[in-house]
Amino acid sequence: MKVLLIYPEFPDTFWSFKHALAFVHKRASLPPLGLLTVAALMPGGWEKRLVDLNVRKLTQRDLDWADMAFIGAMTVQRNSAFDVIARCKAAGLRVVVGGPLFITEHADFPQVDHFVLNEAELTLPEFLADLERGCARRVYETTAFADVQRSPAPLWELVDLRQYATMAVQFSRGCPYNCDFCNVTVLLGHRPRLKTAGQIVHELDALYDLGWRESVFFVDDNLIGNKRVLKESLLPALIQWRKGKTGMTFHTEASINLADDEDLMRMMAEAGFDMVFIGIETPSEEGLAECGKKHNKNRDLIEDIKRIQRHGMQVQGGFIIGFDSDTPSIFRRQIEFIQKSGIVTAMVGLLQAPFGTRLYQRLAHEGRLLHAFSGDNVDGMTNIIPRMPVDVLQKGYRQVVQSLYSPANYYARVKTFLREFKPPRVSVPVDFEHVMALFRSILRLGILGRARLEYWRFFFWALFRKPRLFPLAITFTIYGFHFRRVVDLHVV
Repeated sequence: MKVLLIYPEFPDTFWSFKHALAFVHKRASLPPLGLLTVAALMPGGWEKRLVDLNVRKLTQRDLDWADMAFIGAMTVQRNSAFDVIARCKAAGLRVVVGGPLFITEHADFPQVDHFVLNEAELTLPEFLADLERGCARRVYETTAFADVQRSPAPLWELVDLRQYATMAVQFSRGCPYNCDFCNVTVLLGHRPRLKTAGQIVHELDALYDLGWRESVFFVDDNLIGNKRVLKESLLPALIQWRKGKTGMTFHTEASINLADDEDLMRMMAEAGFDMVFIGIETPSEEGLAECGKKHNKNRDLIEDIKRIQRHGMQVQGGFIIGFDSDTPSIFRRQIEFIQKSGIVTAMVGLLQAPFGTRLYQRLAHEGRLLHAFSGDNVDGMTNIIPRMPVDVLQKGYRQVVQSLYSPANYYARVKTFLREFKPPRVSVPVDFEHVMALFRSILRLGILGRARLEYWRFFFWALFRKPRLFPLAITFTIYGFHFRRVVDLHVV
């Protein structure tokens, strides 16, 4: 059996980093970890070929070679998934799909032959057994959760590592919290299920042996969901693993209560974590109460963020506008909060209601749902009828993102961060590609860019005030270019 594993294309979003990747000659931020794991679950005798449309085109030669196509997609990849399925069917291939997009929307894809839904460790073996017997059903799904300690390591040999800025591993699935706008617990449950430290070390060894020396993203929705196991098992193993090795830093997602545990922050920094994404959502206590974000309430959020930064970890932040309790003052409050926090990468989106969440159920009952969830929470659109007049909401949203990513405000925020940041090591490796990125930033931003005056002011400030962090500062100038391009091109 010859199988194409196809990953649809991402649109141009904040998280795609499309406009930044060109500076380092990369094509995509991350490889399709789910499809690589699915490939490892397939029979060893099958021939497998990965086509990541974020890296290269799907060719007619690929389609002619294959007997079957496996497509995995998230909601934001919906449009590309439709196109890929149509091409595969036109080529006469049997099409098998899975992933978050199809879990909630499989009725919208009539051309698909088989839906292998939920966690592939449970549903794929059943499909493969039925396929071998010639009696495969159209839909395979389960409400059970997989034992991730039995999950195979991804088939990294299918990937051209040179095309990606970051690699990915997964330690846990599930989150102990219950934010009403989030579908993580709907898909993966509340109780974090953990791999062993040995599994993670094995996966990192495989990447290291292939020559990978840059960033690795732990894709866990909340890495610190089980602090005890993290501190007693994974982090000591990572600290030991890094001894004698060069490069390879880590980043992940966590909840704000990371700031409460000095030992945990210290161990994460020692283990190589230099960046963490945290869902801040809003500085409004009323908004936090409304969405069930209890662990963010009654805290000095800015001081929590700075405490994490002082422990050597950059904080990326997720923010939401459009809660029922929001008034027009939220636009100014969000800008002021983000500027004071020094969160350089601040992803601000309008509230959306993913299928299956408590928010979706409440708004459906109230008759306030408009259309399907887009999967892109920074496109300036929403699938709900907000309490605030929608024209006021969208105008205020545009003002927020335009203000945050204006060169003056953006570089001021980077300076705020760099003043607080206390890394145990230089966070950005300096090699030939990074040196070339410096020269490309000088040409594109310092000579040709409309904001070249702000660029050079920041350039020399960082060079003389924070020379140890200068490579990171240049990385931020490139990120800022990407964010401004997305705002200019896509925020309606």
